[in-house]
Amino acid sequence: MHKKLIIANRGEIACRVIRAAKALGLRTVAVYSEADAGAPHVEAADETVAIGPAAAAQSYLRQDVLIDAARQTGATLLHPGYGFLAENSGFAQRCSDAGLRFIGPSPQVIQAMGDKDQARRIAIEAGVPVSPGTTRLDGGDDTIRAQAAAVGYPLLVKAAAGGGGIGMRRVDSPEALLEAVATTRSLAERAFGDGGVYLEHFIRCARHIEVQVFGFGDGRAVHLMERDCSVQRRHQKVVEEAMSPALDDKTRRDIAEVAVKLAEACRYEGAGTVEFLYDEETGRYFFLEMNTRIQVEHPVTEMVTGVDLVMAQIRQAMGEDLAREMRQDNISTRGWAVEARLYAERPARNFIPSPGPLNVLRLPDGPGLRIDTGYRQGMKVTPHYDPMLMKIIAHGDNRADAIARLDAALGSLVVEGIETNRDFLRKLLVHPDFAAGRVHTTWLGDNLAALIQ
Repeated sequence: MHKKLIIANRGEIACRVIRAAKALGLRTVAVYSEADAGAPHVEAADETVAIGPAAAAQSYLRQDVLIDAARQTGATLLHPGYGFLAENSGFAQRCSDAGLRFIGPSPQVIQAMGDKDQARRIAIEAGVPVSPGTTRLDGGDDTIRAQAAAVGYPLLVKAAAGGGGIGMRRVDSPEALLEAVATTRSLAERAFGDGGVYLEHFIRCARHIEVQVFGFGDGRAVHLMERDCSVQRRHQKVVEEAMSPALDDKTRRDIAEVAVKLAEACRYEGAGTVEFLYDEETGRYFFLEMNTRIQVEHPVTEMVTGVDLVMAQIRQAMGEDLAREMRQDNISTRGWAVEARLYAERPARNFIPSPGPLNVLRLPDGPGLRIDTGYRQGMKVTPHYDPMLMKIIAHGDNRADAIARLDAALGSLVVEGIETNRDFLRKLLVHPDFAAGRVHTTWLGDNLAALIQ
């Protein structure tokens, strides 16, 4: 019997997991670095363990320290959240070897889907459409040039072992190819310890569509519809919504069914996301990658489906059979939800982080609103971690209602002591293109100057 869960993470996702675990009657253990002593996720947990200095490499990324914390407290479940070690197959294996139930898919699935080259091969074998591209580049300059010509320009040079847009380079001509390959290899080696890269054709007006799936580990899976994450800056999502305003009903069904097919092919277990690029000009979609964890933007899916994804993750890890309860014909949607990520940053200064004290923090409230945060008034935003302060999620009967509710919530939010991207987000939400759903993955970059004035 599992009675205690440890969260190998911090901030808002740690708070989110603690809420779900307590609702299931589990005791919770929070870990914290020196910079996070007294943080809300620490205060919310039943037990706490200090794990080291502020730097993540000396605390939240220390696999041995995290496993020791679980042993010390008697926790038998470990939730990795997102980021840090959430998609580290080696850590998942070490948890299993230590008798800890890692809440997520098997180490083998994490490894396979985390390697973008291997994930593409799995997708192809499962009949999932992939964009024109290569396997890992292996060969001299002439071979690389020939492979690029076969893919076609413009193209992307991408890291094979990681995601998040790290190291990704767009190449519009053969003259820029080799330098881009070298740069991406170098960045990938530093970020992931693996300098492997591959090439992928670039779609000029692509929507970023991701399908939330939940697998039962036995070759069965369901989907919980899609999210549209096309509003991005430097491949990092800024605003997400469920559903996508770009898809018609047939495409929506087709892309969801394809995502389930991939999850079933790899015998996926738990919550995961299958990401696609959708070409609005042709109506075709292509597999991008699979994230083997809970996503930052999972609340919009929870708001429209009523399914608590984090609680479902934990319940399955505890041995419950959710397949009967989470039947595809039992999953439906209601209304629309939009999420904005509020960051401590200076948009007018190239979005550099804005650490400092949260002298005043007053959160919006009201029907259809949800705030996920790991901060409270009086805390300091440190430079050691991602500067996201919170996620503000609004639900409405339709897309226009949800956007209006989110804009009003941002308008009533009060943050003093640091600079944030609040005004930038509000300008984005009322932009005619966004209001009409006419955005794509490069739209934000194309319109950035007007939005930060």
